[in-house]
Amino acid sequence: MPEGLAAPTKLVLVRHGQGTCNVNGVIGGPSGCSGLTGEGRAQAEELGLRLRRSGELGTVGSLYASTLPRAIETAEILAPMLGVRRDDALLEVRTDCDLCELHPGEADALTWEEFAVKFPVPDWDTDPTQPIAPGGESWTEFVDRATAGVTRVAECHAGETTVVVCHAGVIEATMLRFMPVAPNRPRLGLRTRHASMTVWERQGQGQGWTLGAYNDIPR
Repeated sequence: MPEGLAAPTKLVLVRHGQGTCNVNGVIGGPSGCSGLTGEGRAQAEELGLRLRRSGELGTVGSLYASTLPRAIETAEILAPMLGVRRDDALLEVRTDCDLCELHPGEADALTWEEFAVKFPVPDWDTDPTQPIAPGGESWTEFVDRATAGVTRVAECHAGETTVVVCHAGVIEATMLRFMPVAPNRPRLGLRTRHASMTVWERQGQGQGWTLGAYNDIPR
């Protein structure tokens, strides 16, 4: 690194492994999420083994997860494979609700079929300010909350590499706010794969983010 140049801040956003709610078609809020499937655990383990073998992330300073079980479980699988911090302490999983998927309110734990019968399905491509259900977030509120949470984590760990285990929606939210490739579209319709990495990097606070990777899965 050139003398006088600050170390870059790197965020590695990992989508959780396959969740039981993903397979069962259940809206996976705090009540609806029951953790990973066997396949989801295997996905997280495969990613962790790749990272331990390659050392590609270098020194990881912190590990975060949303408060939903599928994210916490993924982070706990990854933790011992990410090495140790500079002080030789094993990484602990820090949880933060701002890193959660869209808060579903009264739609939590319903199947998507039950949801469509009980509540009007919001058309977020037309009006992203509609809440998903009573007590739940709109798409706009979610994007604001998620990107604020990710940005806060980055600012707390400036100059470090931080791994954040989160959700497909959170990753899409960062795409919309960190790299506005489609400023007139409220959503991108991304298909973010389970246990994939999205990597953002910036040189200093206040600087723009550079996308280093998206949908990077173990091979």
